[in-house]
Amino acid sequence: MLEKDQAICLRTVDYSDTSQIVTLFGRNSGKISAIAKGSKRAKSAFEGPIEVFSFGQIVFSTPASGKLATLTEFGQRPIFRQLRNRLFALNCGFFAVELIDNLTHEHDRHPALFDAMVQFLEDVQSSVDDAQGLCFLVLFQLSLLEEIGTRPVLGRCANCKAAYNENWQRVYFSSAANGLLCPDCETSFEDKMRIGKDCAACFSDIRQIGTASRQTLNEMERVLVEDFSAMMHRRPKMAKYFL
Repeated sequence: MLEKDQAICLRTVDYSDTSQIVTLFGRNSGKISAIAKGSKRAKSAFEGPIEVFSFGQIVFSTPASGKLATLTEFGQRPIFRQLRNRLFALNCGFFAVELIDNLTHEHDRHPALFDAMVQFLEDVQSSVDDAQGLCFLVLFQLSLLEEIGTRPVLGRCANCKAAYNENWQRVYFSSAANGLLCPDCETSFEDKMRIGKDCAACFSDIRQIGTASRQTLNEMERVLVEDFSAMMHRRPKMAKYFL
């Protein structure tokens, strides 16, 4: 049975001189692992070799359980070509791809996350500077956590539920608590990390991120990297470019 979908390529591995194994993220199909036979030939149904960020309409066969799908067509649209013009924007894109690949499961449908990913890649490739690109990355990462059901509690203490306010003398974040911690609760969580008030304020009211300093954006990203690291049981490979 053949299926059609829109998809973004997350990962590719050469299978032979002419073929590739690809990991795709489909809007209605979720993550798909497929073999693209002949994709590296000059003339094929894939309009050239498939690369990370390749985007377009795909046609693929439904695989038997535990087996690779077979990709039969990929109408590639080069809408993310500008990503490769700026290294920081490219690294933001690679980080987003790595997180989706590691935090979503085969065939789990996430159409809202797919749309957020497309919008993020469009935004980050047109960002005016690295600070704006980092802002887009933080917003996408929060959308990803929301979509997979693990978004941290950021408007109140994750332990006692007290609403965050700027009068807290100290503010912490804990992945074990899944969110912010107030001064009264932080002693119960060994993995806590202290964060600045500007960082906490942006997390608790994400509308403030548009005017956040680069220092605050860096701190927000550092917090999210630690959270992703706890979820993945290892530090994401792309994290080193943002710490």
